[in-house]
Amino acid sequence: MNTPKRSQARSSARLAAVQALYQHQMEGTATIRLLDEFHQHRLGATIDDDEFDDATYAGAETAFFDDVVRGVIARRDEIDELISSKLASGWTVARLDKTMLQILRCGTYELLARADVPVASAISEYVDVAKAFFDDREAKFVNGVLDAVAKEARG
Repeated sequence: MNTPKRSQARSSARLAAVQALYQHQMEGTATIRLLDEFHQHRLGATIDDDEFDDATYAGAETAFFDDVVRGVIARRDEIDELISSKLASGWTVARLDKTMLQILRCGTYELLARADVPVASAISEYVDVAKAFFDDREAKFVNGVLDAVAKEARG
């Protein structure tokens, strides 16, 4: 059974995974370096900034974060093909906002590879991540695409 603390740690890991994969796409950072950077400077680290009163990044379940990031990178072509098949006619993953694409990639990876995560939980978590970056319209888009992915991936 998930405890609230574990649930929060996974939520933080999901948000960090989206951010890491965005950085990977934009900068081409090598996977090992990317993971190390997030382990050392992001996951549970203190934000050294006067504006934030030295706030702390939320603690994240590191192994879960690593699995999502590595899994999305390793299976990106398969994931993108599945996402593409769920988009409206004329749309491709290349047309999607880069942050939106990472959200969909992470959610799709979990639906494909993490049978320990219930479908409703995975979809709900990535809808919440989408709300951190976008309006309700885009969050509903994430819900629709991931729901369609789940029907194919999990039956």
